[in-house]
Amino acid sequence: MNRKNDAALDALAETAHDSAFDELVDRSHAHRSAPTPDADAETDGEDRAETRPSGGLAVLRKGVAVMPEIREGIRVSLAFAGAVAAGKLLIPVAIQQVLDRGVLHRGGFRATFVITACALSAVGVLVLMVLSRITYLRLVRAAEGALFSLRVRVFEHIHRLSVAEQNETKRGILVSRVTSDIETLARFVNWGAISWVVNTALVTGTLIVMAIYSWQLTLITIVAFLPVIPILRFLQRRQLVAYDKVRVRTGDMLGEFSETITGAAAVRAYGLENRARDRLHHRIQDLYLAHREAGRYFALMFPVGDMFGSLALAAVVAVSAFSGVQLGLDLGTVIAFAFLMNLLLFPIAEISEIIDQTQTAIAGWRKVLDVLDIPIDVADDPKGSSLPAGPLAICADHVDFSYRTGGPVLIDVSIEIAAGTNVAIVGETGSGKTTFASLLCRLADPTGGSIAVGGTDLRAVSGPSRRSAIRLIPQDGFLFDTTIRENVRVGRLDATDRDIEHAFVQLGLDDWLARMPHGLDTQVGERGDGLSVGERQLIALARAHIAHPGLLILDEATSAVDPETERALTTALLRVAAAATTVSIAHRLSTAEAADVVVVFDAGRIVEHGTHDELVALGGVYASLHQSWVGATRSQT
Repeated sequence: MNRKNDAALDALAETAHDSAFDELVDRSHAHRSAPTPDADAETDGEDRAETRPSGGLAVLRKGVAVMPEIREGIRVSLAFAGAVAAGKLLIPVAIQQVLDRGVLHRGGFRATFVITACALSAVGVLVLMVLSRITYLRLVRAAEGALFSLRVRVFEHIHRLSVAEQNETKRGILVSRVTSDIETLARFVNWGAISWVVNTALVTGTLIVMAIYSWQLTLITIVAFLPVIPILRFLQRRQLVAYDKVRVRTGDMLGEFSETITGAAAVRAYGLENRARDRLHHRIQDLYLAHREAGRYFALMFPVGDMFGSLALAAVVAVSAFSGVQLGLDLGTVIAFAFLMNLLLFPIAEISEIIDQTQTAIAGWRKVLDVLDIPIDVADDPKGSSLPAGPLAICADHVDFSYRTGGPVLIDVSIEIAAGTNVAIVGETGSGKTTFASLLCRLADPTGGSIAVGGTDLRAVSGPSRRSAIRLIPQDGFLFDTTIRENVRVGRLDATDRDIEHAFVQLGLDDWLARMPHGLDTQVGERGDGLSVGERQLIALARAHIAHPGLLILDEATSAVDPETERALTTALLRVAAAATTVSIAHRLSTAEAADVVVVFDAGRIVEHGTHDELVALGGVYASLHQSWVGATRSQT
């Protein structure tokens, strides 16, 4: 019955800045609620234990609260449980009636009554079976719909997190939340949750019918089962803690697998196979030990329920045999009572496995709720304004920024950049260049000060307008595992094939496209691995250009390409820059030499800005960087 198969998918890297993702979310997700701080300290590095649900029931209540679709499923479950319980109780009642009023009747055997009772029972069982199936299918549809909505909601929430949160949380852990942890919920909803409802209704109905037949035997049954309650409660509390650890270890293992597979080239190049194998073995061993600890409680639960169930049945049979006449019990009643005891034993015996699966689901659900409770620092204003068309001016006013850990990254950054300017941002590694670029496209908000683009504070701009007007081309040029055509169309979902072809022509990349094996229909492979770094950058540039952005942010798009591709990229960039404000994070100072304005960052501050010639003549930080770059370039040649 337990089907414990964890699956792992790889997270997409760039969709937080793509309108394609936002359209998916808008169509798939209609229920949103304000988040409150809550996350797993051991796994995600956030200590929010004070707001975490402390017990299984608290987790269930909170989980149902964030999944409104499942409430309909709960109502259907009650109807389904009633139908199933009625169907199962019909058999022992029919047996008692047939025996006492038909076979053993004082007036002799009543064939007509027996045949009629059996026929009605058969019809009743068939009707209840059909009704149960219909109700069960409705329940599964409601449950799967709720899980679909939850998976999309968690996926959306992860991509809405700021760059600070993304940097502090392992990717494999977030992948585990969307896949493995929600999968435990799916297994629970499709069997465990139904079993809880059905078995609860069955136990309740069985006890009521048993009490009608003999309150004395029913009391004996209840007394025999009473010790089960504190024992199972004791085991349940410890099992919940154990399964919470299992979910943590699962996330750690998936994170290690993700890192090792993603960095497979580096592992082989540096001969780190043994080190990677040891780290993976350690994570797998931790998960194995966590599962074994949780399994100990499961192994105890099964015999506990079985033992007390057998004791209850033995006590009922003994009392019926020795005192049945004194208690006024007919043979049919005793046999029916034995059948009812059998019905009672089945859910008691099954409870160990149900609790086991429930604990797994609660632990997974808690992890999912932890993700949903991480606050979204960058929230779009649904009534935000739109940015104007054409090149956009930039105004940074006393901007500060700090990640949650470590010191300040940007300190009192203030600068104004005119619309249509080609700006190069330079500085040593760790000086704040990339962070400033991330703030320009609002992957995070300043912790102090403000950034205005096109005369409007970015926090007051609507999400769709910002994503259309401001485009970031990262250094790795991330592509999706599809064709060149569909990768470019991500930049503007309503773009036609003619628009895509025209974008390559405008950028002067039509000759390069013609050399691709299947033109626009060429498959790029996972993460674009079927193409070179430079070719990925060309497609990423076309994807950004097709939306005609007013602000284009480049994380040195030409820093890792061959000379021929660099020339193609440079030509294309010049054409894009003619219709937009361009901000380039310049690792090669040849980019700064061609820029209208050079902005120099040092230790999180802007220390210089001006033209290339002005800054070289100034003899400051930029002049020193440029001199070092020129010397390194000459030594390489």
